[in-house]
Amino acid sequence: MRKVRRGISWLFLVTVMYALIGGAFWLGLVPQRWSPFPPLALSQPANWFLDPRLAALRFDKSLCRAVLTPPHIEASLIEDQPIKDGCGWTNAVRVKTVGGARINIDKISCEMAAGLALWVAHDVQPAAMKHFGKKVASVRNFGTFSCRNIIGSPTWKGVRSQHATANAMDISGFVLEDGTEISLIKNWKAPEKHAAFLRDVHQGSCRLFRASLSPEYNDAHKDHFHFDRGPLWTCE
Repeated sequence: MRKVRRGISWLFLVTVMYALIGGAFWLGLVPQRWSPFPPLALSQPANWFLDPRLAALRFDKSLCRAVLTPPHIEASLIEDQPIKDGCGWTNAVRVKTVGGARINIDKISCEMAAGLALWVAHDVQPAAMKHFGKKVASVRNFGTFSCRNIIGSPTWKGVRSQHATANAMDISGFVLEDGTEISLIKNWKAPEKHAAFLRDVHQGSCRLFRASLSPEYNDAHKDHFHFDRGPLWTCE
């Protein structure tokens, strides 16, 4: 009986240890120099251990500068704004282009910026070539930072949005090289290649962002994709 109890105790301790280690990677608390995973490279799709490699960028400014480089992204670090009343940001950047497409982002977390660059380069651009034979020239958005709570869901009423820490972004549409416009509000339910393109790029986003919400999620998202790298994982 004593051996059984000892075995259960060891199993519990090992379980707790692995949970703590996993949580540290999940929260971006493990410095790259201690990580068993290689640093992220925006030139590659990076399917293996992608989430902890993105999370490693959360607080590491040196790693952020090393990863967010042209031609994959044009980004510059901005000054931190300490979190106050649930709002602020750490290790955020200003972005002009991602994956060869123009985008106007005033402030966004480094790991979100890396995710966006990977998504546009390895999901959006290939999907645009597949459906239209042309690349995306610009990505339209509704912004990133906003000091507010989650909207559109009574379950999370009163909880700060990931937008409050610049760790989220809302994508409203795309413009192709020839000027063709593709928007979520007009084309998500259209029976045409525009809708197929939007569904392809949404599916691709789910491997990069922990929350990837489409117009199917609720009425508050009828005109945009919501992407964030918060603590919860959902693809809808």
